[in-house]
Amino acid sequence: MSQSPLKVAVIGYGWWGKIITATLEASPLLDVILVVENDAKVVQAAQDSGSKITFAAHFDEAIKHPQVEAIILCTPHQFHASQIQTAAKAGKHVFCEKPLCLTYADAKASIAACNAAGVQLGIGHERRFEPAVIALREEIAKGTIGTVLQIEANFSQDKFFALPPDNWRLSNRFAPVGPLTATGIHLVDLAVAILGPSEAVWARLATRGSQFENGDTLGIMMAFPGGANALISAILATPFDGRFCVYGSKGWIEIRDNTHPENPTGWNVTTQLRDQERRQHFMPPAPAVRSNLEAFAGGVRGTKPYPVTHAEMLANVAALEAIMISAASGKLEPVTMIQPA
Repeated sequence: MSQSPLKVAVIGYGWWGKIITATLEASPLLDVILVVENDAKVVQAAQDSGSKITFAAHFDEAIKHPQVEAIILCTPHQFHASQIQTAAKAGKHVFCEKPLCLTYADAKASIAACNAAGVQLGIGHERRFEPAVIALREEIAKGTIGTVLQIEANFSQDKFFALPPDNWRLSNRFAPVGPLTATGIHLVDLAVAILGPSEAVWARLATRGSQFENGDTLGIMMAFPGGANALISAILATPFDGRFCVYGSKGWIEIRDNTHPENPTGWNVTTQLRDQERRQHFMPPAPAVRSNLEAFAGGVRGTKPYPVTHAEMLANVAALEAIMISAASGKLEPVTMIQPA
């Protein structure tokens, strides 16, 4: 098996594309040999700052590049399905920033294309790779908190106030149900990782603290087989807050983020078990974004299976689509039956 760095092209050099590119510069397992950005002003600004990045203007240039082994998509959500399928058909491995796709049908087709081509598919749900979340899942697996009853989670921020009004992240077309596709989808993914596919959702979206056309305040209830629930809050018009708490029949564990995952500074973890003293401890910061990308590289190189399964990716997108439908209808909506790809 090859242990050489995975040669990648990053597609999109916006806010998160810049973070991904900088993150990869610190990794011995991946090597950015090309960045695709179609905004000439962004490219010029990078070059004026002394960047040594090799830029291209078109997606096809990365697809046709003979040295590029994998594509990392940091593009508007609406383009993901076609870009994943195009890359897979060209034999390129694909790491896609969340959400994978905006519809279950697109997700199934994209995964099928990767399977047919025999390429690795990775997804930008780096919260799974945070040490506190890994430890939490280990405690759940050991039965420490008993049967999982309910999840309560919040991922809110106000970073988008810094964006120009015409930025795609504030667009109903490219980022429908803004708080969901921006932050809430990470919590949906963690709920799926712990409880499996959701069977129904209810969501309410409003614009209360901004002028964002795709909303700034979102509440979600996800229902799971057997009666467990996940209650998720995602807000784009309040200072950062990050919380993930799992309640079980024997106790509960809560993780609180000290800062936005863009620049993590650690996590405060509280554990309360029945008839025991409440315990609190601090977990130091770790590069979860880099860990996810390195796990993707490991999957490509065959050193270790990539830990997010296709079935989980499908369950996440199925829930996302149902949440978007519910936010529009105001009703409890069923989630598409999940069939592993």
